[in-house]
Amino acid sequence: MSPVSSIRNLGPAMEAAFAEVGVTSAEQLHEIGADAAYAMLLENGSRPHFIAYYVLVMGLQGRPWNDCKGKEKAALRVKFDALKASKHDKGRSELEAALDALGVIERKP
Repeated sequence: MSPVSSIRNLGPAMEAAFAEVGVTSAEQLHEIGADAAYAMLLENGSRPHFIAYYVLVMGLQGRPWNDCKGKEKAALRVKFDALKASKHDKGRSELEAALDALGVIERKP
């Protein structure tokens, strides 16, 4: 089994984050897929970050992170926003979600 950090663009921080949710190999991460894996991170309390999401998507495709541009990047933003709304901001008012994004209030478990 290969470590998560063997996937292009993913380093020790992403490897540690995925280990917290039980994903300990690159093979597992490929099998789960970017959207489901990122949703697991959000459900575990990770702060949503669009760049981290598209870096993961690009890495699982074997592409450099900065290869994501234009329409593809816009489409990924839509998917990211939907993941964030369903997993991270669930049960929050729009104001609470905005304040959390700014780091002003504590995250709900």
